[in-house]
Amino acid sequence: MCLCSADSSPIDVKDILNRLKGLSAAEEFFELLGVPYDPKVLDVSRLHIMKRMGQYLAAEDFSDLPDQVIAARACAILERAYGDFATSAPLKHRVFKVLKDHDPDRAVTPGRAFVPLESFLMPFEKE
Repeated sequence: MCLCSADSSPIDVKDILNRLKGLSAAEEFFELLGVPYDPKVLDVSRLHIMKRMGQYLAAEDFSDLPDQVIAARACAILERAYGDFATSAPLKHRVFKVLKDHDPDRAVTPGRAFVPLESFLMPFEKE
């Protein structure tokens, strides 16, 4: 058993990475790791929080670590990812490519802002 934070109840750490891989809903990650969350924040930023958590997890090396250490790190990572979006809007962090590509503070490259439909449609040719 492991505590994510001082006010959390103990969590089962056995085979934690495989159990995390089997989850699909954001709420399941918070429940498994014992991380408290505000449903209103999660409703607005769930995809952003999970994407950021994935980015943070990808930067970790869990090789040869005991499940208890992995669970503690995963818990801290989820808390960190949640914290990124608990106090600021998802647009501030721009974790998804479409948001990065459409940064209103970045100047638009001339000639790339508009693509006319005719430029990529080709007439159907008979075989």
